[in-house]
Amino acid sequence: MVKKLLFLIFTGIFTALLSQDGYSDFYKLREKYENFPENDQKAFPFLQPYINKAKKEKNYEKLVQGYKDAVYYAFLSEDKLKYADSMIWAANQSRSEDLRIISHIDKGVVYYYHYKKYQLALNEYLEAYKYSKNTKNEYLRYQNLYHIGVIKSYLGYYDDASELFMKCLEHYRGKTRQITKLHPNEIYNNKKGYLNSLYQLVICYRHLGRYQEADAAIQTGFSEIGEDPEYDLEKGYFLLSRGISEYRNNRFPSALKNLNESLPAIKGSRDFARLSVGYFYIGKSYSSLKKTKESIVYFKKIDSIFRKHQFMLPELRENYEILIDHSKKEKNQVQQLYYTSQLLKADSIMSKDFIYLSPKMHKDYDTNTLLEEKDKLQKINYLGTIIIIVLIVWAVGLVALLTRRHKKAKEIQQKYVLVEEKFAATQSVEKEKEEITAIPIIEEKKSGLNENKVEELLQKLKIFEEKKEFTQKGLTISKLAAQLGTNSNYLSQVINEYKKVNFNKYLSELRINYITNLLFEDKRYLKYNIETLARECGIASRQNFSDLFFEINGIRPTDFIKKRREELESNGNI
Repeated sequence: MVKKLLFLIFTGIFTALLSQDGYSDFYKLREKYENFPENDQKAFPFLQPYINKAKKEKNYEKLVQGYKDAVYYAFLSEDKLKYADSMIWAANQSRSEDLRIISHIDKGVVYYYHYKKYQLALNEYLEAYKYSKNTKNEYLRYQNLYHIGVIKSYLGYYDDASELFMKCLEHYRGKTRQITKLHPNEIYNNKKGYLNSLYQLVICYRHLGRYQEADAAIQTGFSEIGEDPEYDLEKGYFLLSRGISEYRNNRFPSALKNLNESLPAIKGSRDFARLSVGYFYIGKSYSSLKKTKESIVYFKKIDSIFRKHQFMLPELRENYEILIDHSKKEKNQVQQLYYTSQLLKADSIMSKDFIYLSPKMHKDYDTNTLLEEKDKLQKINYLGTIIIIVLIVWAVGLVALLTRRHKKAKEIQQKYVLVEEKFAATQSVEKEKEEITAIPIIEEKKSGLNENKVEELLQKLKIFEEKKEFTQKGLTISKLAAQLGTNSNYLSQVINEYKKVNFNKYLSELRINYITNLLFEDKRYLKYNIETLARECGIASRQNFSDLFFEINGIRPTDFIKKRREELESNGNI
């Protein structure tokens, strides 16, 4: 969405600065490369002299522009990030707040657009927001508001985000009507800002169920773009939106036509997030046309993108649910386990984003915005100020309370996911063990133990584990040694050296892993109380069972059972 906009944005500002010196050497140097396309490394032999001259003369305003151009032309994302950091350094040296705003916005765009790192992008936008409070440059202020709106939209605050995008639309619409007063680059930038804000508004309307308004905004976008090739990417986004609208209205052939036409521009911009959205609705459209084979191809493409970038939009979560159901129908347990693990991983990534972004958005942006409004009202109405303070304290307290609850719930969810992954890994290991009938050859003697006796004792321990004899109540090392025909000291030494734990830890892990597997495999055990589960695995004390379960699995048995029941209920298995 920022193709070419990264390069031309704010160019009007720099053009004004350069014009003070007439047709300067910097302007001549920049003319040699400014028509290269985005991400074209061939621009650098012409760009480097510009940067070198600015460095030598310590002209930090020009240096900011040079590094900004380097961000635009660099092909690799890590290079874009490196030049964005240099841009911030140069802006700080210039002591210009407007240049600081520009540099932090650009770095935020790199994080958002090329990495989809919303947390890091938000940090940069909020840093720019601090500097934008006193700026007289409306373009910068609204550009930053736009990016904060994008974060709010990702978090699902569609009403708040749509208000920000409406403000941006009003600003850019007003600017586009002043064509005769603006530099050509400013005209281009403002129209880009208008179209991007309009597209983001379409996303908000769609998620809010305001479909008529979304369709009207899409039509407005097409009317504004016409056949102008400068806005091919924006046209691609509106084609994507129209394809989704056609899918929603059950016009699947038309949906496929629009969605497929949107792909070339989106692919060319390297916007993998929106490319995933396009693939998702193409897959859904094929599925609705009963073309399962074609649909699965596109759902798998989304998994490929997720594997590469470790990012997924919340609306695409259903993609893995579809792939899991398809694997079940195909009776392909390997794929089912894989897609289940991918879904858990996606949930974990999205929940981490939400845990970080939501409180920070409220604390660093929303609350600061309220405080600014409070300062204005203070001059007008003292009583109004008191009310605002009370509301702010209430809001902050509520956010803190909700954040704590949300954090605790997410921590439990993450711990449950870890246990589930551990269970899946254990199942895989057990399957491999079933294919091996003999005890592994002992590679070396340890502490003078007799090799033959060790092998015999390990075989007995293997049978002890397979027959689940560890569930005996009151089992001690002396009792087990007697059952295995050895003495407790010898048994203790073998367990320490070959199981890598002491006897108590060995017995506890066997019991807790056993009951954990039962809770995964047999939903009947989810109905048992803690005392019954403790007895089932041979542990006499309820508290001891709960403590051992937490020590080994990192989650209390009550929380684990709750999460497991929720998971089964969501899948329709309870």
